[in-house]
Amino acid sequence: MNPSKQSAKLKLTFDKGVTIPSLIFIIGVCLFSVMFPTMVNSILTDIKNFIFVNLNWVYVWCVTIFVVFLVFLLFSKYGKIKLGSNDSKPEYSFFSWVSMLFAAGMGIGLMYFSVAEPMQHYSTDAFSESHIISRAKNAQLYTFFHWGIHAWAIYGLVGLCLAYFTYRYRLPLSLRSCLYPLLKDKITGKWGDVIDIFALCSTFFGITTTLGFGVVQINSGLETLNILPETGFVYQLLIVAVLVSVAVFSATSGVDKGVKILSKINVVAVVILLFFVLFLGPTVYLIGSFTYGLGNYINNFFDLTFNTHVYEEKTLPWFYNWTILYWAWWISWSPFVGLFIAKISKGRSIREFIAAVLIIPTLFNFIWMSVFGNSGMWIDLNIANGALSALVSDPDALMFRFLEYLPLSDILSLAVVCIIMIFFVTSADSGILVMDSISTKNSSKSPKIQIVFWGLLLAALALMLLNAGGLQVLQTMTLITALPFAVIMILFVVSLMKALVIDYSYYEKGLSVSTVPWSGEFWRQRLKTIVSFKTKDSVKKFIEEQALGAFNDLKDEFEINGIKAEVNYIQESSKIYLEIRHNIVNNFIYGIKNQKRIVSEYLVDDSNLPDLESNITYFPKTYFGDSREGYDVQYFTKNELISDVLKHYDRFLKIIADESNEMFISSDNNDLGN
Repeated sequence: MNPSKQSAKLKLTFDKGVTIPSLIFIIGVCLFSVMFPTMVNSILTDIKNFIFVNLNWVYVWCVTIFVVFLVFLLFSKYGKIKLGSNDSKPEYSFFSWVSMLFAAGMGIGLMYFSVAEPMQHYSTDAFSESHIISRAKNAQLYTFFHWGIHAWAIYGLVGLCLAYFTYRYRLPLSLRSCLYPLLKDKITGKWGDVIDIFALCSTFFGITTTLGFGVVQINSGLETLNILPETGFVYQLLIVAVLVSVAVFSATSGVDKGVKILSKINVVAVVILLFFVLFLGPTVYLIGSFTYGLGNYINNFFDLTFNTHVYEEKTLPWFYNWTILYWAWWISWSPFVGLFIAKISKGRSIREFIAAVLIIPTLFNFIWMSVFGNSGMWIDLNIANGALSALVSDPDALMFRFLEYLPLSDILSLAVVCIIMIFFVTSADSGILVMDSISTKNSSKSPKIQIVFWGLLLAALALMLLNAGGLQVLQTMTLITALPFAVIMILFVVSLMKALVIDYSYYEKGLSVSTVPWSGEFWRQRLKTIVSFKTKDSVKKFIEEQALGAFNDLKDEFEINGIKAEVNYIQESSKIYLEIRHNIVNNFIYGIKNQKRIVSEYLVDDSNLPDLESNITYFPKTYFGDSREGYDVQYFTKNELISDVLKHYDRFLKIIADESNEMFISSDNNDLGN
């Protein structure tokens, strides 16, 4: 192999301004957490408690704003705007897309908390005075609340902002891009680096702690199945080594292969497991409780959203340790999940994106939590005599102890372990890809050694923290960082709304009122054109005789007026366009292409309609540099084509003269007519 080519392939693409400070902070925090876990955890816990007690209203209001904003966009006129150019198409099938966003968004947490959380709400002292039936209803209601629309609104907002500014504005897939309407070119400087450093550290810490807890649960499951003799660190090291190796292999395969395939496998596996537990458990009770729980959630939606428990002092500690902790946890995870969701969402409309992200995972979470959580409470009350309630302090083992009360418990436990392993891998590989994307400012040419580096660092620090008991420290610090990021997310809302208003007005802005209607001067020629269907060659002839002449005349006249214009004719595809290039704003493009049209067979067979030999015909269709929908110009004369171009140029000048459109017409969006 050529040495120069080999060195080019191994050239690292890390951005030093983001990667070096991030690594210093990540490694420094982890070392402190390992060397002084008790002291650091005590300090950070005090800070976290102060925030949760005194600033919990910030989380409540922020999350509420996120939900209201996304619901508004869902039903607004802005919902039809694409995450990309107007003619862009989704890169992944709907099932693949939903599978990947779901696996990245919830993953191990669903397995870890599906029995544990409802059981903890059910048995907590905060609701001990309530009747046992009321406690069961509250357990389901609060579990729905924590894993429902509010959680996915947090993820959805970050993912939507990233996808919109990345694919619509063609900015880097980076959190800094979400503030472009507010910061403009400052996003490429130090402010942008600070935002990306925060995103990289937050992503790393969130994944590390979650994977650490996942390893403990996998180890507990393997011990339950007698595959491993105990839950020691040596076995956890082996589990991490195997699973991270698979995650790195999956990540180096890319999103289209490893991540997508594993996500599909996992979704199918969890659905099968769900049906097994549903039919092996108290089926009628579970279906009835889900139905009631869904209605209860809808009825109490606004009360849950705004309830700060200020009048219920006994439940305040529970409120801080559950609802506020969850909002902080989802916010701290949103840079990672949002980046990954954005990476796979190009071509979706805003309405499709929000509807899918808010409704589909939420509904599945409700079904999942109902089946597992309500089964656990039913078994605890009717069969286990409180044995499951006694295990709420040991969530790692609770899932497997619960399965022991069902038929085929060993098979179900093995299935759960396998699913957790796949969730572990999908969370790790998508996280590795996201961290590499942030650290390289979304470079598409990263060598595989960088993927390996992030995988090894993730495994090494997770194991180091697991062995020293420092995972709790890392989790606490991650929760603290959620507060400033919640404020940044409010700025995302302002930024996105500002961009959408400009975007909508840009594409909806019509032509000048100076439209020239047809006159009767060329009526015979127009009638002949109307009753004759064009072939590919006849459209090509129209382009060469009418359009080329019109564009060349315009080019000469523009140059007389001091404006340089170009006429490009691509004979192979019968495509022509006039382009006026700009250094600061978008290029002006007016093009005509040979467009195929399939007509009805009835038209071919009807004797009193124009002759047509086949059901395929062609027509000259306009197109523009900003991907607005074009139209048929086959009836235009040369002078009418010139007039039409000038009308679009007049529209173009009016748009770029409006200061509010400045950010939307950046020259970064320039693209040759195609």
